[in-house]
Amino acid sequence: MTTRRSAARKVGYQIFYRLPRRLRRRLVRLFVPSYIVGAVVLVWDPQGRLLLLRQPPGIGWTIPGGLLNRGEQPLDCAVRELAEETGIKLSPDALRQAVPNAVIHTRGRWVDVVFEATVDPAQHNIQVDGAEVWETGWFAPDTLPQLTRPTARLLARYGLGPLAGKMG
Repeated sequence: MTTRRSAARKVGYQIFYRLPRRLRRRLVRLFVPSYIVGAVVLVWDPQGRLLLLRQPPGIGWTIPGGLLNRGEQPLDCAVRELAEETGIKLSPDALRQAVPNAVIHTRGRWVDVVFEATVDPAQHNIQVDGAEVWETGWFAPDTLPQLTRPTARLLARYGLGPLAGKMG
């Protein structure tokens, strides 16, 4: 059975790769799930508190981040979104990859590339625009406020928040 299956697969690939490139691309797009890609930043202060944002519609707190622009690298997106949402301007080398570096949100079909940074609140004037972000706050990991569901799922991957230890 395995031999038949591998032989059929081999023939399938041979046929597929003989198709015009444009048609191959269309077939792949039809049958392979696509995901939106974003970048987020876990911003810590020297006391180990996490920076969270309250954004519209105001149901729970989130972390700084957003979607990549066309052709933008995840690190550049993380730096840009952090500055836009909080006023914290960091160079790309001030961010480090979180472990794991990406979290897949299968329900919403998006992937967040996750970075971390440590900043001293006394050295950064946090500014919110009142439209995209209503307020910010620094929270100890054991006293996190109500989080949005996607944020709670993401933070659980790092052992933080109400879903920590409950997700596989």
